Amino acid sequence: MSHFGVVAPAFYSHFQAFQALASELIERGHKVTFFQQADARRWLADPRIGFHAVGAVSHPPGSLDRVLRRAATSNNPLRLRGVIRDLCATSTMLCTELPGALSQRGIDALLCDQMEAAGGLVAEALDLPFISVACALPVNREPQIPLAVMPFPYRLDERSRRMYEGSQRVYDWLMRPLRDVIREACRRFALEPRDGLHQCLSPYAQISQTIAGFDLPRRQLPTTFHAVGPLRTPSRLLAGEWEIDPQRPFIFASLGTLQGGRMDMFRRVAKACARLDAQLWVAHCGGLGPAQENRLKRLGATWVTDFAPQQWVLEKADAVVTHGGLNTVMDAIKASTPMLVMPIGFDQPGVAARVIYAGAGLQLSRRAHAGKIHDALVQLLDYPVAPLQRLAQELEQAGGTPRAADIVETVIRSGKPAMAGGIP
Repeated sequence: MSHFGVVAPAFYSHFQAFQALASELIERGHKVTFFQQADARRWLADPRIGFHAVGAVSHPPGSLDRVLRRAATSNNPLRLRGVIRDLCATSTMLCTELPGALSQRGIDALLCDQMEAAGGLVAEALDLPFISVACALPVNREPQIPLAVMPFPYRLDERSRRMYEGSQRVYDWLMRPLRDVIREACRRFALEPRDGLHQCLSPYAQISQTIAGFDLPRRQLPTTFHAVGPLRTPSRLLAGEWEIDPQRPFIFASLGTLQGGRMDMFRRVAKACARLDAQLWVAHCGGLGPAQENRLKRLGATWVTDFAPQQWVLEKADAVVTHGGLNTVMDAIKASTPMLVMPIGFDQPGVAARVIYAGAGLQLSRRAHAGKIHDALVQLLDYPVAPLQRLAQELEQAGGTPRAADIVETVIRSGKPAMAGGIP
């Protein structure tokens, strides 16, 4: 039995992916403990998973909600600096407190989110084996691939290549504060200097929630990179609790946990669906209040809930309107449901570019008016499903959570890198 530590950003969707992997490892006889500020404990539903609170002084109880509110506005250039400062503060805190906390808990290996540099840096400093997990789009860089946070379509012409390179320089300039945090941690831990998240990844194994068919054409991924598909906890699909009229179009709309309070976007979607005489299910993830829920129903929404049995709903839906959160997109692929992606921030523009490249749906600006949304939904109701079905088949074969656990166990048993294609 091994005791794994989990180091992930304090975001609900990231915790849910790691929780699925943690539960699978616990079923196999291992022990798992999360390390993060105290407020993040609320997202762990499996009582078997341990939690070690860090950052009592710098990240005290009650402070996380302010950080999440800032993260929800990361698409606003005037507020981006605050989001970057939060990221730097968390990485600094973890680099300072993790070494002692990991020793106190007797951690044998780390499961590290690609979006948090501290996990890999501390693991290297303590000579602990670690596995990197991409809960969002992978941060691995290639010259011909635009960064995931950039809203560029995939093209091979010289102009596009220059655009990718220029946007990467802009991104690196904006992320200088995090670069400085990483450099300082490397100096303190006596590690080889590095500048960004893409340089803090595991040499043992890298696990991604994507699949190869959904990504842009990668040619330089490491041999230890494993695209296993979504990390999910098995759930019972619900049936019969909602009466969906098979004679009318059925649209599902979700903007995720951070963006679920964007009433104006939901309002425009509701108006578009009313023009279609379509049934609309809005899942706002707790971002709206009762008055806003009622207003959406008056505008034409059929159901408005905080959360939804997402996989079940997607399997019933004719189309989904999403901000491009990777979890919703991968669930839609599993259900072969075409998507209308309206990206807001983080890696969502990159997810949208991959949806278009894969032939899995359409993209609109998050500011698109109801008429444009209506027209896009009309197209999706008659959208070719063959590309989605091919992706769904690949996803089914990718292995998901059990496959990820196999990779983790292979690294721990052997103490060596787990090569892609080499896991039985």
